[in-house]
Amino acid sequence: MRREPRISPIGPDDLADTVAMHRRCSSQTLWSRYHRAMADPRTYLPALLNRPGSVHLAARDTTGRIVAVGHLMPDHSAVEAALLVEDAWQGHGLGTRMLHRLGHHALVGGWATLYGLVLSGDERMDAVLRHASVPVHRREEGGTVTAWIHVRDLAAGPPTRRRRGFLRTGQR
Repeated sequence: MRREPRISPIGPDDLADTVAMHRRCSSQTLWSRYHRAMADPRTYLPALLNRPGSVHLAARDTTGRIVAVGHLMPDHSAVEAALLVEDAWQGHGLGTRMLHRLGHHALVGGWATLYGLVLSGDERMDAVLRHASVPVHRREEGGTVTAWIHVRDLAAGPPTRRRRGFLRTGQR
């Protein structure tokens, strides 16, 4: 059984580890996150990690390797959340944990609404949102769903296993 990855802030100094994690992700996983084919991660991650006012988190396994990243990016009256979980760690509740942690940061930052862009039919992201156990509002347009939630609902914290029971035995 794996130990639960630790989530902590990251920044520009973590570029090499973040690039390495992106390179371990399948093209399908990267497509789900970015909604397009992406070039070398060294070309776009520096701007993302240096974006003013943003919060960047990483989940690290017991060896210290980044296995998931989450970004919170201010956008006018709301804040956008984006998640990327390495393929081998998907389906273990890590995306949901990251989303709740981003919700906490959004609350501290004074944001009322958090949104994300999800491809229509993206079952993995649908599962993350479902397991977040908060009301999710959706608007679909041209194959992309804008999903938004109230930060106060999300920041209340992830459901416990006893209360929700959505994680299978041995998963984190």
